[in-house]
Amino acid sequence: MATTTPLPRSHTESDGSAVIRVLSYNIRSMRDDTTALARVIHACAPDLVLVQEAPRFFRWRKKLARLAAASGQTILSGGATAAGPALLCSMRATVERTEDVLLPLTPGLHRRGLATAVVRFGAARLGVVSCHLSLQKDERYTQSGLLLDRLAAFGTPHALAGGDLNERPDGPTFTRLAADLQDCWATAPWGTEYTSTPTDPHQRIDAIFATRGIEVLGCGVPYGHPGVTETDLRAATDHLPVLAALRVPAE
Repeated sequence: MATTTPLPRSHTESDGSAVIRVLSYNIRSMRDDTTALARVIHACAPDLVLVQEAPRFFRWRKKLARLAAASGQTILSGGATAAGPALLCSMRATVERTEDVLLPLTPGLHRRGLATAVVRFGAARLGVVSCHLSLQKDERYTQSGLLLDRLAAFGTPHALAGGDLNERPDGPTFTRLAADLQDCWATAPWGTEYTSTPTDPHQRIDAIFATRGIEVLGCGVPYGHPGVTETDLRAATDHLPVLAALRVPAE
């Protein structure tokens, strides 16, 4: 049963560990109500935003920059250069490095990529990946392996990944990721579960995953979160966001 207790605010604890908020959100290339979208992101007060379907075409950087500014964030990496995934962050994050990764292209299918970064929050250091996996089952499974490889290659003590998996939790790709990582919703359910669609939530195809050393304090769709309205969630895009509060130990 998911809890409705408010998630903790971002802060640094006396032992140097960092409590952070992470939001994963498919924004459908900002083709919907961008004002509602910015309000949802701002109300969730995230330290990191893992974006899928960021703008990729004409003036895509300007569009993403406007969303970041309107929601209290700054661009970290990704967008068209990662074939859609992007990362935004609050000013609380110290950026160590970023990299946009294009995944192997299957002829006839959409190009996919990963937006990646290594960031610090005080004494806590972690790798971050935003992903949007394939609609095709076999390609999606292969991409999950590449995602796990990327997390391992960071060389950081902790890492997290999130995005639109295009698959439910009982599918092979979702199962593979949940075997190696913590499925944050399953670990500490909060809010509501289903992310698709805003007008008829009936399936969970978006998720945030974390390595084992990270403590998951709560994760789910932020229905009822202060400042997040159902009207805005329906108007913003065709997915619901996933919000997680995590405690990342000091390095």
